[in-house]
Amino acid sequence: MRRTISGMIGAGSLAHNRRDFVAENVDPDRVHLNICYQNENLKEVYKELFDDSVERYNVGKRKDRQITNYYEKIRQGKQEKLFHEVIFQIGNREDMAVGTTEGDLAVKVLDEYVKNFQQRNPTLHVFSCYLHQDEATPHLHIDFVPYVTGWKGKGMDTRVSLKQALKSLGFQGGNKHDTELNQWINHEKELLAEIARQYGIEWEQKGTHEEHLDVYNFKKKERKKEVQALEREKEYLTAENEGLTAQIAEARADIQLLKDDKEQAVKDKEEAEKRAEKAEKDLCSLEERRERLQPVMDNVSKEIKEYGTVKTLLPEAGALERAATYRDKKIKPLFTQMKNKIAAMAVQVKELTKEVEKWKHKYQETKQVYNRVQRELDTVRQEKQQLQDVSDRYDRVVRVLGENVVEDAVQQDIQEQKALEEKRQMEQMPKGSIHERLAWGARKSEMENQQRKKNKTKNRGMER
Repeated sequence: MRRTISGMIGAGSLAHNRRDFVAENVDPDRVHLNICYQNENLKEVYKELFDDSVERYNVGKRKDRQITNYYEKIRQGKQEKLFHEVIFQIGNREDMAVGTTEGDLAVKVLDEYVKNFQQRNPTLHVFSCYLHQDEATPHLHIDFVPYVTGWKGKGMDTRVSLKQALKSLGFQGGNKHDTELNQWINHEKELLAEIARQYGIEWEQKGTHEEHLDVYNFKKKERKKEVQALEREKEYLTAENEGLTAQIAEARADIQLLKDDKEQAVKDKEEAEKRAEKAEKDLCSLEERRERLQPVMDNVSKEIKEYGTVKTLLPEAGALERAATYRDKKIKPLFTQMKNKIAAMAVQVKELTKEVEKWKHKYQETKQVYNRVQRELDTVRQEKQQLQDVSDRYDRVVRVLGENVVEDAVQQDIQEQKALEEKRQMEQMPKGSIHERLAWGARKSEMENQQRKKNKTKNRGMER
């Protein structure tokens, strides 16, 4: 059999590849047939690949020029992407559909192809790889981080670079239609075609040979070449359209899932800001109370120090004064006065100590609340940035395909979903009276007859 082989750049929706959610173009009953070859955390991969290089780079650098988080540096930068995705597929939904004998054969070829992918592409670190069998045609999603080691130029000695990673594999770019990436994808398609040949599948590539022709035949040959080029373009666009349709579905599913999260995040952000504002006011109030208490505490400390010099303030006894008189008239009144004042001060110090401890405890609680609110605000800002990234990606799909194409795809999905829901409702027998059940049976029988007529007409057209 002869089949086309497609290799294209993917959108890189990791959640879709893992099936964290099920888009409209996915058959939920076949999700369990998908094969996971690799599923690593991207941030951990960045730490493993680049942390040592970051440490070497930061030596001797000023703090404002050091790299604190290489993952965030690439994510927020413009020169490189965090990772790249390629999708490989044999045939299309018409000749290699999932669930058919041909589709199962495509799964075997793709499975054998991907097992040696990392070994022959050591500078493309594969962290996520899935073979999907729950969509129209079996296909591979390969997500990788391209990097180069021993870099002698500016920056880190181990860094993200698609161009240099492919160059180290032997792919030297030419013009804009013959880049390193295009060369590498074509090379991988040839390897995939070689494996497919072992399973009896020939790579369908149309071509012709050169001859000495007259003007008429020369023009005819040129037209033939144009037709062949258009046919190849059609095959490519068919496969690409399937990929883009899946990407649109992924983007719509992403936005649908995140829409509620965005609204909730906005509410949480507002509440967190209110709590932060209240915590700030509480802190200011506590600071004011501390300032009011401080003079009192200082005065108490001063008075305690003064009473520590009581011995030097005792009145002198007169020359002829009796001891009993000196004790009763001078010493006892003085000690009574001291005793009363010290007792009053002890009560005041005890109350102030309680107040200070209460203030310290409340201050610590308010500080903890403030820190927690601050962390919540940071989380909300990160979620807001992620939502903005999803929105930008969706806008990019609209720019590439055009607003009309995207809207048509959306409306088509809505109609298909509506038809699927009507079919599901029709297949469920109502629980009402016998008359309702008989009416349901008549409608279902009529629909099945109409479908059989359509299939019969379609088969006659194919026979002709």
